[in-house]
Amino acid sequence: MKTILITGAASGIGAAIARRVASENVNLLLHSRSNSVGLNQVAEQARVSGSEVSTVLSDLSDSDSAERLVESAVNTFSALDQIVSNAGFAERGKFGEVTFDSLSKSEKTMPEAFFKIVSSAIPLLTQSNCGRVVAISSFVAHVFDEDGLFPSTAAAKASLEALAKSLAAQLASSGVTVNCIAPGYTRKDGGHSAIPEKAWQLAASKIPMGRIGTPDDSAAAVEFLLSDDAQFITGQTIHVDGGLSLR
Repeated sequence: MKTILITGAASGIGAAIARRVASENVNLLLHSRSNSVGLNQVAEQARVSGSEVSTVLSDLSDSDSAERLVESAVNTFSALDQIVSNAGFAERGKFGEVTFDSLSKSEKTMPEAFFKIVSSAIPLLTQSNCGRVVAISSFVAHVFDEDGLFPSTAAAKASLEALAKSLAAQLASSGVTVNCIAPGYTRKDGGHSAIPEKAWQLAASKIPMGRIGTPDDSAAAVEFLLSDDAQFITGQTIHVDGGLSLR
């Protein structure tokens, strides 16, 4: 039995990950900032697959929210074996349009929250026989196109990747792996998109494989990185983008 924390699990990639990993051998702690309806739906789907599930609503930009998630895992399941740091948001725009407040919020919600969660969880991860951390980065930290810039998100995701590599180096000797995936353009399964429809069409034309990604494309990569088959892979960023980052 293993316990997995997934942040940002109410929709999109986070929800797809939860559905993929749910089984009678997995306890899930699912988090969302405010989407209780979506989170409860994903939780029920995971229960149908056999998982014991607990849910938490919290804003990871709050000072102590990240640490409380780790405490919740321990209080509910007495363990925390694996972490998927998925919560975040994207803001499209150029310098002069994107505000400093956006940069600050991006840093608090993504790399700072990741830092706090994993720092609190290190003793639990190193005690586990299947310790894994996967952070969800983004193509926007690697692909820069004047027609589609995300400066605050790019900065936050690049910081996230650097933190993940540092943690990977620190925990490698304990057998804990730490990796990132960097999804390309990925259709949401509902709700707000930072990208207008015309931009989606333009994006698809730039992807060598000729289509926009789905949440399940990324979830499949995360499922692999959490598995025993990936126990010798650490410190990597895997691009799930249909070849977008080749250009």
